[in-house]
Amino acid sequence: MFDFDQYLGFLAFLTILTIGFWLMIFLVTFIVPYWIGGSIIEKIQEIRAEKKAKREA
Repeated sequence: MFDFDQYLGFLAFLTILTIGFWLMIFLVTFIVPYWIGGSIIEKIQEIRAEKKAKREA
């Protein structure tokens, strides 16, 4: 059915596909929410610092 070279190519394709799938799952569930949450917290801190500076001035 498959030659050995075709079998290795198919295994390489499945490996790359699987790595890409799990990388996307990892990015969507951990990295992107962490990034968005951190930027929101940073923006809130900047707004609070601006309000505090206006009150003091």
